[in-house]
Amino acid sequence: MPAFLWNIIIAVSSVVIGLILKFITSALLQRYANKEQTDYSFFRSIITYLSTPITYFIPLLILKLCIPLMRVDAPYLLLIDRVTSILLIVSFSSLLIRAISVLEDYVYHIYDLNKTDNLKERKIRTQLKFVRKLVVAIIIFVTIALILLSFESFRRIGTGLLTGVGIGGIIIGFAAQNSLGNLLAGMQLAFTQPIRIDDVLVVENEWGRVEDITLTYVVLRIWDQRRLILPINYFIQKPFQNWTRISADITGTVFIYMDYSIPLEPLRKEFNRLLTLSPLWDEKVSVLQLTDAKEHTIEIRMLVSSRNSSDAFDLRCFVRENMIGFIQKNYPDSLPKLRTDFTSKFSQANPDAGAKLH
Repeated sequence: MPAFLWNIIIAVSSVVIGLILKFITSALLQRYANKEQTDYSFFRSIITYLSTPITYFIPLLILKLCIPLMRVDAPYLLLIDRVTSILLIVSFSSLLIRAISVLEDYVYHIYDLNKTDNLKERKIRTQLKFVRKLVVAIIIFVTIALILLSFESFRRIGTGLLTGVGIGGIIIGFAAQNSLGNLLAGMQLAFTQPIRIDDVLVVENEWGRVEDITLTYVVLRIWDQRRLILPINYFIQKPFQNWTRISADITGTVFIYMDYSIPLEPLRKEFNRLLTLSPLWDEKVSVLQLTDAKEHTIEIRMLVSSRNSSDAFDLRCFVRENMIGFIQKNYPDSLPKLRTDFTSKFSQANPDAGAKLH
């Protein structure tokens, strides 16, 4: 048999055997996935994320094993072996990166954010996001290093560069100190966790939720759907408000300013009635107090509690609207007013007019 025909048979056979093995593996995984009636399936996740990289990895692996059987001159055999090795390294790194997505999918299923008290889930997801990005960066770096080291010339260059690693490291450190600072801040942020995914923050006078945490920056989704991008070391160096650091529940405040003639007891009864009607109230805090007395008005403060900050905002608006409506309907004379006394001025200018005015 001619050598070129033998080599073609070896190559085609390797690809066909690899595809057959991949098809058998996918069929078995699909069979197990179909048995699970839930929305999440570990086997279905494997098929979704690993199907494409396995399609390339298994045939390349079989071809790598069959290269010694080819009838090729040594220089060409070395070239084929090197190209196949590089492709195998790339496909394997792709397989590892997609395998991280399978693990991430599993963790997201176990630690679901769609619950009222999701503090533990947000903690795990924050750490997972940072670790995932760090591991992917390491895999890509190692892949590039292995590809370069497969060439003899790069090995010699690398050996020569070892003597200058110390000086080069210092130069790179000075040049990339901001990036390295962000990376170290990200590691500190992931494990000390002053913020987590889905935390509610007030930063730069903006209210929003943490949408994403990368190796170098944090994305804050503002309430009006804008995105505030902040360097990750901002949260290490500057103060900010975290409304969900310990728990998601929060106490909201409603202030109204009324005339001194307003009776407080009917307001308390109406306030408590409104809270019992609202599903936004978590039944923990309900307080109505007169907290200040100014020259023309009194300050009435109402405290309400909710399961999270979004519910608290809506509940405050609900209480404010209905309390003002109640006062307008039942005590319109107690709304804030400005009093003026004309008696003394008229009496001094014209005592008879002052008497008539009285």
